[in-house]
Amino acid sequence: AIETLKKNKSKRCTSRHLFLSITMTRFTSLALAVALALSASGPLSTDAFSFAPSTVRSSNGALTFWGKASNNHAIALSNTRLYMSTEGKSKLNKLPESAVEVTITAPGTATKAAYDKAAMECSKAVTIPGFRKGARIPPQVLENAMAAKGGRNALKVEAIQSLLAELVEPALKDDHGLEPIGQPSLTVPAADLADSYVSGEPLELVVKCDVWPDIEWKEPLEGQEKAYTGLKGTYKRKPFNQERMDIALKDLRDRYATLAPMDDDTELAMGDACVVNMEGFMAEDDGVTKGDPLPNAASGDNVEVILGEGRYMEGLVEGLVGAKVGDVRTITVSFPEKLKDKTLAGKKAIFDVTVQESSKRTLPEITDEFAKGVRADLTAETLMSELRKAVDEEDAKEFVPARNKAIADALAERLDVEVPDTLVTNQAREKFAMMMTEMRDNGVADEEIKKQITGDNFLKYKEIVKDDIVKDFRVSMATDEISRLEAIEVPDFQIEEQMQNLKKDIQEGEEFDEAAIRPKVETTLLRNLVFDFLAQNADLEQDFTEEEVEFDEALMEQLAQESLKREEEMAAAKAEAEASS
Repeated sequence: AIETLKKNKSKRCTSRHLFLSITMTRFTSLALAVALALSASGPLSTDAFSFAPSTVRSSNGALTFWGKASNNHAIALSNTRLYMSTEGKSKLNKLPESAVEVTITAPGTATKAAYDKAAMECSKAVTIPGFRKGARIPPQVLENAMAAKGGRNALKVEAIQSLLAELVEPALKDDHGLEPIGQPSLTVPAADLADSYVSGEPLELVVKCDVWPDIEWKEPLEGQEKAYTGLKGTYKRKPFNQERMDIALKDLRDRYATLAPMDDDTELAMGDACVVNMEGFMAEDDGVTKGDPLPNAASGDNVEVILGEGRYMEGLVEGLVGAKVGDVRTITVSFPEKLKDKTLAGKKAIFDVTVQESSKRTLPEITDEFAKGVRADLTAETLMSELRKAVDEEDAKEFVPARNKAIADALAERLDVEVPDTLVTNQAREKFAMMMTEMRDNGVADEEIKKQITGDNFLKYKEIVKDDIVKDFRVSMATDEISRLEAIEVPDFQIEEQMQNLKKDIQEGEEFDEAAIRPKVETTLLRNLVFDFLAQNADLEQDFTEEEVEFDEALMEQLAQESLKREEEMAAAKAEAEASS
């Protein structure tokens, strides 16, 4: 667990959990039996058993032994596959939570091949008095020798495990079209089943195994053709930014304003327009004395000026209010601090401004006629709707996670899927490890974390997070299926763009496993596209509120209370024990 913490340190999940393939490992009974024999042999180990093999699993699940053998007999079970066809089609019994119980009858040819091969492997790896090292040793001699050292029925147990490795997956896939996940288990332990094992005789194996579940959509909602459209839900977000909307609307009207000439003796007011000649000078330190002339780019003739706040250099518009055609105004202005020309940025200047023309600007009202002038297919209503949507787009991005959660909650209820316990356990382990990592990052000492990493704590945690894991799995399956049905794909350039961004964030010395990360990036992007599609076809309500969405700490609080309770119980038990002694 601590090693997991070290690997996970400083990592954070950026998206919901991805359901990846699960690899489960198991100990081999034969290796265990030999280990028991070695530990019990004492001084006889040199003469009776001289065996120190290593065991691995090949990609097809077969067991491979590498030990001391004759010069041409390094044997691997995976090198010669057993003849494992069953006696007719296997029988299937479906169990809750996407588990099945499959009954397989291994034919006599299979039980004999499995037993002979187990014996051959063992004989190549052990030394028994009276037999040359690496020679083939009769199975019964091996059984007797190993039984004397605590390995009763070891060959039969390993033969049964070999049958399982060869028979279960084909039986589920070929006979029933199911995809097994996790580690299959015998309903009767292999050690007990070995008592009835007879090499060359058929053997019935009853195995329980989790399988990949099928997806079944519920009936479409009223008025919908598809089960996943018209999803209903509510999510919180900030109120619509009306101030930004007002500014956008004013900018639009400004763009289509009409001009009408004013009388020369009419004074300019805010909202009017004028044409001026401008001659600029740098201001001296006193702010009122003209210094060097400004570059031509900062001065000019026939410059159109609209009298509105925030449009130009501070002071220019204010200095023109009240002016008439023919007037010359001397106006002091301040250049913006963020001006690209750093020689002028933040500096004061003085302009001699001569008013050449003046015009009255009139802003149009938002009517259907005006809307058609903006775009032929618009009305006043649709124009306001599109403008509102454009204004809200940036704010809405902040609440996409809340929107997606509402969609996910609704989507999870639109399909029937039984989630295998193997997947629940695997995801709970990952989440548990991440929680421990976060505790460590928050300053909790390793010794305290170790106290929390117990089987009992994990089972309680698993029960707490099970509902969320089941929902996440349903949503994951649903989004994959929707992407297939709706032909939703992620463009390659988007994947590459995200990969490049991730590479930029990698700290010096950190590894970047592109082969492992790329599929996760693609899955995340695809899920986002599916959620966008669902949002466009959903019936979602927005709860506009100024309140910030609070982080739900119920889970951490519950775990903390349970941990405190256990510590109090342990302290009480210790005190009672000390008092009684």
